[in-house]
Amino acid sequence: MRVFLKSSDNLKIAASHLPGKSPAVMFFPGFFSHMQGTKALWLEECCKKRGQSYIRFDYRGHGESEGTFEESTITDWLNDALLVLDKIAEPPVVAAGSSMGGWIALLAALARPKIIRGFVGIASSPDFTKSIYEERISDEERKLLHEKGYFLRKSDYREEPVKITQKLIDDGQKHNILNRNEIDLNIPACLIHGKKDIDVPWQKSERLHQLIGKDNSELILVPNGEHRLSRPKELELIDAAVQKICSLIT
Repeated sequence: MRVFLKSSDNLKIAASHLPGKSPAVMFFPGFFSHMQGTKALWLEECCKKRGQSYIRFDYRGHGESEGTFEESTITDWLNDALLVLDKIAEPPVVAAGSSMGGWIALLAALARPKIIRGFVGIASSPDFTKSIYEERISDEERKLLHEKGYFLRKSDYREEPVKITQKLIDDGQKHNILNRNEIDLNIPACLIHGKKDIDVPWQKSERLHQLIGKDNSELILVPNGEHRLSRPKELELIDAAVQKICSLIT
């Protein structure tokens, strides 16, 4: 069932809700991805077969939601996710986050600990705005960022270049988690990452494994896995992880 929720700044945020048994699974898409992606639809089909509740949604500036991508920040996308959690989700929820969605899902779990009771990270990319600024842009791009407030970067995932703004980079600093001593989440977690991921280093998931705690989390490294993790065996692995985390929720 498609639902459109009104954000606090009057934007329509699109979500899809499949009613079913508990715990619910909620999928958090990646940067410039959407709820019609391969992993989002795969998990929906898996949950549908089990009669399990499932939610997927689009951040503002993505997919079917209103808003402009270039004007949005990590704070905005987190607030969109919290809106969906507060208005649609019935706890307990297992949050499954892909790439940037892994970061947003963790932030949402910290903000809504009574709702999100399990986490599956798929090529999680926490602190990616920091990584872009410090590791992944050229001197010329950094100069454009400071002088014009943005630079354009080619993407393997869309035809047009992505506009990276100073506003996005600055806002991301408020939400960095890899520099913490721990992530205070007393929930079961599974972190899946491809060792051949050239977009997000698998060491990010290893670091999350340490921060969440090895007693509460499992790290699965896929030897030939790339960033998308959308091949049939990888999709099956993701759903198996979701099922395992669901089974640990009481």
